[in-house]
Amino acid sequence: MEKRLNNPKVLNAWAFYDWANSVHSLTITSAIFPIYFPIAAIMQGSQHPDMLDILGYSVRNTVVYSYSISIAFLVLAAVVPFLSGIADYTGNKKSFMRFFCYVGSISCMTLYFFTPGRYLIGTLAFLFSIIGWGGSIVFYNSFLPEIATKDRFDQLSAKGFSLGYIGSVILLVQNLTMLLKPEWYGNIDAGMASRISFLSVGIWWFIFAQIPFYYLPSSEKKEKKHDTWWLGGIRELKHIALEISQKPTTKRFLSAFFLYNMGAQTVMYLGALFGGQELHLPSDALIITILLIQIIAIPGAYTCAQLSKKLGNIKALMSIIGVWIVVCCYAYTVTDKINFYMLAAAIGFVMGGIQSNSRATYAKLCPVHEKDTASYFSFYDVCDRLSTVLGTFLFGLIIQLTGNMRLGILILVFVFAGSLWFLYQIKQNKELASA
Repeated sequence: MEKRLNNPKVLNAWAFYDWANSVHSLTITSAIFPIYFPIAAIMQGSQHPDMLDILGYSVRNTVVYSYSISIAFLVLAAVVPFLSGIADYTGNKKSFMRFFCYVGSISCMTLYFFTPGRYLIGTLAFLFSIIGWGGSIVFYNSFLPEIATKDRFDQLSAKGFSLGYIGSVILLVQNLTMLLKPEWYGNIDAGMASRISFLSVGIWWFIFAQIPFYYLPSSEKKEKKHDTWWLGGIRELKHIALEISQKPTTKRFLSAFFLYNMGAQTVMYLGALFGGQELHLPSDALIITILLIQIIAIPGAYTCAQLSKKLGNIKALMSIIGVWIVVCCYAYTVTDKINFYMLAAAIGFVMGGIQSNSRATYAKLCPVHEKDTASYFSFYDVCDRLSTVLGTFLFGLIIQLTGNMRLGILILVFVFAGSLWFLYQIKQNKELASA
């Protein structure tokens, strides 16, 4: 095991999966697709085209978008822990990562066929693209304790997120030229340009993922004590659940992560809708905002890594969450484009920091001697997915009931404040004094 740690080729290949998959987070969940979806997800010929017929119910297309995210992450929260137990038991962690990667990338390619009126194809492909992305991430993250020593976690996690931000910006800028300079591409319309963008995301993700798939080590199989792989997977998961239940620090961190991640992910997934629906900003302004977030997130990730080195991971997280609270209060008052850009810059900085630091902190909480890293990270993933489900669902519900997004942003202040309480309990624990 020790011989595999800190191999430069393996570390770089691991970080490169962020480069491969982050194009989904930017183009599909943040930039072009959220703007394209309300336009294409319509009932053609209907008196109210933005009201979709879903299982006999009439639902606004923006609400369908929000609920699709919630459903996808709910599926992930239910399925991934069981699969992670099987992956650890059978030693097939990389195979599971590859499977979810291909599900996600192919779903992105399928979005090419999401033309106006074909909202079922668009909704389902979007939903499965999130499932593929989220499923691959938990197995990807779980490699971190297997390939590096603890002193490398903060910088390596920051490197991964930074590569992801850079790669996703490069592809988005390329795709934006199709939208902003259609004459360069034979005067294609905006719809075709958007659908080609979705296709390019799937191709990019599929191709660059081959680098980590080639270099990441194969996991070691468990000594098989049970008759079936599924029973072994269940018992593997139960073993890790029992171990985590006996670790107060890990439980408190996961509780804090659940809350602050709910706030951060809700902002990330629905920020474009806020700018478009509440501030009535044009599409180009929204895309500039998202690019700004991605670019500023790079120094945010590295700054937080340095902050963690000086203060420890927990104190660094508490500082970042304090900034998030200020950001949410500021967002409640934003009414114009300039202030929205300033808000985006602040969000980008703390988004990069909180994502990078969270992954590194949890990796430090995983026992070094354990081979069950996929199972360990599945609990982190469940908190990630369920908090995203709850956050996006509540935000969608608020839109449905009140039509006021600002009320949802104000509620996030209390969510972030709750996470500080759990982190403060960890701060008093000497076990993580330097983590």
